[in-house]
Amino acid sequence: MNRPAKKRPELVCPAGTPAALRTAVEAGADAVYCGFQNATNARNFPGLNFTPDEMAGAIAHAHAAGTRVLLAVNTFPPAGKFGLWQEAVDLGAELGVDAFILADIGVADYAARVHPGIRRHLSVQAAASSPEAIRYFVEEFGIRRVVLPRILTVGEIRALADEIPCEIETFIFGNHGLMIEGRCSLTNYVTGLSTNMDGVCSPAAEVRYDTGVDGCVSTRLGPHIIDRFAPGEQAGYPTICKGRYFAPARGEAYYAFEEPVSLNLAPLLPELIAAGVDAFKIEGRQRSRAYVRAVVAAFRKAIDATLAGGRPELAELVALTEGQRQTEGAARTKRWR
Repeated sequence: MNRPAKKRPELVCPAGTPAALRTAVEAGADAVYCGFQNATNARNFPGLNFTPDEMAGAIAHAHAAGTRVLLAVNTFPPAGKFGLWQEAVDLGAELGVDAFILADIGVADYAARVHPGIRRHLSVQAAASSPEAIRYFVEEFGIRRVVLPRILTVGEIRALADEIPCEIETFIFGNHGLMIEGRCSLTNYVTGLSTNMDGVCSPAAEVRYDTGVDGCVSTRLGPHIIDRFAPGEQAGYPTICKGRYFAPARGEAYYAFEEPVSLNLAPLLPELIAAGVDAFKIEGRQRSRAYVRAVVAAFRKAIDATLAGGRPELAELVALTEGQRQTEGAARTKRWR
């Protein structure tokens, strides 16, 4: 395949609020990704995201600093509600976003037909990891970049880069993301709200923490206990995939799906650049400005150092990882557990 000419890798950073966007821009982001305050984006939490007026101001601020704004419209419209996703695409185009991050083929088709001049990126929510799937989106909807699932080794990414006619974006820090992207129904099963259609994973109204007489804290999602923490033990995220469950056969509680650990691919930056990765993505739109400032600034230095022939040094970021633990996940080997 004839891929675009190699460029300096872009650092794509989270912006869950206007304040976080400004922080990311000041810390050295090449691009920021954000969404509107509705179900069209996969981080539809109270207190996060942008009103139309906030988005307009944020785009102006980012563009003044030479930073691109990528609009996440990366959930799947339920039947009869497609209008909300059309409105998000139209509004983003009107306000001047630099690209749409898309998952649903209907939304991708709409964006391609109505706003052909705006770049279209394929969200990780689309779970496209094969050359055939990615080529389909490129040929049918003019996708310019694919955000790859966090299940591929560097070698697999390198092989993929040789077979697809678009840019590659990979996650380098944040949520480990072992579930099949865009296919998780665990929260929907418990609360009735879908991660992939409502943009809500573990909705805040369904989360509760109960402290027992023994001082232990139980985390509940809806009516179900999904984890229990001893006094002084750091609580993990209140999601089913990160919960601990008691198995009679084991005689103990264990992490059935995913342990509390964060992805950190800083040591692999040189290999990923050599493999053909065009953009590095930091996860964390629900995180604080302090987190955004520290992580973005650290990776800005690390990428620049790597391009200058040096080695990235980001050991201090372990303090910002979930459970103060980090992993290279599947990037080095499939046997990460």
